[in-house]
Amino acid sequence: MDYPSEKNNFLFEHARLLKISYHRLLVKELISNTFSDEEFAKKLFYAPFAVASHDNSSDPVFNYANLKALQLFELDWEDLIQLPSKYSAERGNQAERDHLLSEVTQKGYIDHYEGIRISNTGKRFMIKNAIVWNLINDEGSYKGQAACFAEWKYV
Repeated sequence: MDYPSEKNNFLFEHARLLKISYHRLLVKELISNTFSDEEFAKKLFYAPFAVASHDNSSDPVFNYANLKALQLFELDWEDLIQLPSKYSAERGNQAERDHLLSEVTQKGYIDHYEGIRISNTGKRFMIKNAIVWNLINDEGSYKGQAACFAEWKYV
């Protein structure tokens, strides 16, 4: 997957998956006042909150992050899309993260999640009030999970 840009309409197809899955499960909009999938994708990429997703493999790998998430995790696009998402948490916090993702798989989503994450350079930050949800396409197939959060604090 290429870096989101004007050239690829900010990966509007993946952004649409994030949008429709979020709306189906939470019955609200991820970003309001958008009209086309392309406009939504651009607004999502430049949003002031972090959004990231991983695929549905047995050891999920990141497949999307908006600019804010890339900045927080201190990753460039090429490194992100090769990184198993478990490495967003420190080794000691990975069991807690696994429990969270299992709960999301069963319930469809959770909100008000809090946890410690770590950037590529080792900076630790606490995320608060995060929403984590399953990505389900129009055909009902599970495609992975996504998270968004607007509150974080370096620790």
